[in-house]
Amino acid sequence: MINRPLTIGLVAGETSGDILGAGLIRALKAHHPNARFVGVAGPLMQAEGCEAWYEMEELAVMGVVEVLERLPRLLKIRKDLTRRFSELKPDVFVGIDAPDFNITLEGRLKQRGIRTIHYVSPSVWAWRQKRVFKIGKATDLVLAFLPFEKAFYDRFNVPCRFIGHTMADAMPLQPDKQAARKILGIPLDARCLALLPGSRGAEVEMLSADFLRTARLLREHYPELEVVVPLVNAKRREQFERIKAEVAPELHVHLLDGKGREAMIASDAALLASGTAALECMLAKCPMVVGYRMKPFTFWLAERLVKTPYVSLPNLLAGREIVTELLQHDCVPEKLAAALLPLLEESPETALLRQTFLELHQSIRCGADEQAAQAVLELAVS
Repeated sequence: MINRPLTIGLVAGETSGDILGAGLIRALKAHHPNARFVGVAGPLMQAEGCEAWYEMEELAVMGVVEVLERLPRLLKIRKDLTRRFSELKPDVFVGIDAPDFNITLEGRLKQRGIRTIHYVSPSVWAWRQKRVFKIGKATDLVLAFLPFEKAFYDRFNVPCRFIGHTMADAMPLQPDKQAARKILGIPLDARCLALLPGSRGAEVEMLSADFLRTARLLREHYPELEVVVPLVNAKRREQFERIKAEVAPELHVHLLDGKGREAMIASDAALLASGTAALECMLAKCPMVVGYRMKPFTFWLAERLVKTPYVSLPNLLAGREIVTELLQHDCVPEKLAAALLPLLEESPETALLRQTFLELHQSIRCGADEQAAQAVLELAVS
């Protein structure tokens, strides 16, 4: 044990976690080239040298029914990981996202004297806030992407380190709009709007029709308006095309396979569903309106459970409404178009908004991979 290399246990449950895990491993290897990494890993983590006891796909289960079907297997994996990590006694165990799986595992390992980190805070600050006590009991440290997340954990005396956001590190402070337009085939002098109706089937179903109607209203003001619609995969594209054929068959739009980031950088304004896309759009310095709708009962429930004054990350980061949010009954074409219209014009207001986006970008651009590695190393020797 005394002479063995630094040993880090890792469990990632989905693609985003694999990206974070690979970045963390790279940063740790810069300090400890002989370090050993073991656990549940995706292809990127394995390429960096992580020994996979289980493939990440085993944990990447979405939806209640799917989880229930796979529950016996998931419980068996967690039990086996508890045993193997308890025997190995890594210097630190890092659970990357996948909170439903990882936080229980972290708690079991902590009870056995292993130091534990949870990397990527669940949205405890927004809803089910009492989870913070379970997280505090299960982990020695939470690594948070955003400063308001750390402020929340501080209120409950749960150790938390703000490390900045990896997406803020990956995106340039001054995006190249002309280069993005060349990639997408958009004229350099055109006025351009991006529509991003979400990555989930339910979002695309609920939002696409009104997003298209909004674009049609804006075309009345700007007949030459270019409209780009990036869709995350073939399934979502097929779904969007079906809705467009019913709602706005005559409306010319550029459908894109992926390329969401390029679409945001290329556009003068964006209309999008809430979520990580709003943060990415802020980092792309693209003025935006957030439109979101849920089924009535789900919205009624969310109104009672969600504890934050805003739904979009730019507003939560700024601590005020810098981005218009039109939710549920307000998410209608007339209101969406009215909010977007001034954003499509170059004005002192849009310039100020982009400057605010730049300042927020700088505030969360902290070298997250290296910060995460430093936190792991500090815990390993403490």
